Amino acid sequence: MAQQTKLAAGSGSSVVVDRCQVCDYPDLEPIMFLGYLPPVNQMRPIGARPAEQPSYPAQVLLCPHCKLAQLGLIVDPKVLFPPEYPYTSGTTKILRDNFAQLFEEALGMFSLGPESLIVDIGSNDGTLLSNFQKGGYRVHGIEPTDMGHLAHSRGIPTSVAYFGREVAEKVRKQEGPAAIVTATNVFAHIENIHDIVLNILLMLDEKGVFISESHYLMSLLETVQYDTIYHEHLRYYSLHSLTRLLEMHGLEVFHARPIPTHGGSIRVYAARQGAHSIRPSVEEILGKEVATGTGTEVFAAFKRRVVQSKLGLYRLLAEVKEKGGRVYGVGAPSRASTLVNYVGIDDGILDCVLEIKGSYKIGKYMPGTVIPVEDEARLFEDPPDYAMLLSWHIADELMPKLAKRGYQGGFIVPLPEPRIVRKTS
Repeated sequence: MAQQTKLAAGSGSSVVVDRCQVCDYPDLEPIMFLGYLPPVNQMRPIGARPAEQPSYPAQVLLCPHCKLAQLGLIVDPKVLFPPEYPYTSGTTKILRDNFAQLFEEALGMFSLGPESLIVDIGSNDGTLLSNFQKGGYRVHGIEPTDMGHLAHSRGIPTSVAYFGREVAEKVRKQEGPAAIVTATNVFAHIENIHDIVLNILLMLDEKGVFISESHYLMSLLETVQYDTIYHEHLRYYSLHSLTRLLEMHGLEVFHARPIPTHGGSIRVYAARQGAHSIRPSVEEILGKEVATGTGTEVFAAFKRRVVQSKLGLYRLLAEVKEKGGRVYGVGAPSRASTLVNYVGIDDGILDCVLEIKGSYKIGKYMPGTVIPVEDEARLFEDPPDYAMLLSWHIADELMPKLAKRGYQGGFIVPLPEPRIVRKTS
């Protein structure tokens, strides 16, 4: 739909967004600029000499017409999601629990039989689909990275491909129409969103349900989650903007609910108009969004809070380092890359970042830095003075667990307002 300008960008090409990705409105309003950031999952092996690495401008734009917040640059997905992409959803307990809950919720809402097909777009290691498969239903994943091969080796049928018309037609032809198509934490990641919706419709049967989970714009604004702004996230949906997009293709949102994943997401159920009764949750959430607002003034206040949060973290870390304190980072989710690069944290501030055993990120440097990612065992074998929780959105869950395992130092929670926590129960 939108007319966009392509720019050369190393191994691929970037697309400058000069019209709204949903409604094609031309006069987008700049909201904030986080600088030039590296792809959050391009990580070099520890010991590799620093070499040329791409960085891309991270500017947030607001469409005043449909209120969609979006990035001003679309980076080639082959750059952002290479075959060696290190993220695995199965290593995160909150995601495993969320997917199990999604399965139970879907069973309670819809009549599914053994012949019912569930297709997951961006299926990663197959964690979500494994719930449906164990429940006796047919499943099929679509995943462009090597994690698709991993899922297939675990018995989850998976098409290893970028989602598009060709793979949608292939799945429909081979498997038949789907009762449910899911897209969890990927529906805001893929360009040409109107083509994506059309291809989802191609796979769905007439009463089929599309379930999406996306990081929720209202949560981002409320808790200053600037660290979730990176190039994999092309759009930041409110329910209003998501409803507008789906309605353009004859899809009707009939249920929605907030969920805790990724610091606050929204799960949205949609189907062809009239296929399912609309639940009160839709009007309730839309009403709350109107009351809170998503206009320019709300984003201006958000920008001020982001700057104050960054400066506050600098002050806190400066005091710690002036006293000779050692600081380790805990957790290397994608969002940690934005925080580290936007704030300007290097290996003189963070000795290392720790990941749970089995993470594919261990043995590599944080993007754009030479901060090593190591096994979390170091936290207990060579404890620092402070552990900075880069997965701060689950700080209340992490701190007591780490303390129970023997860590006795302080915790630094970098967002929303940077703070030190010295004791946990």
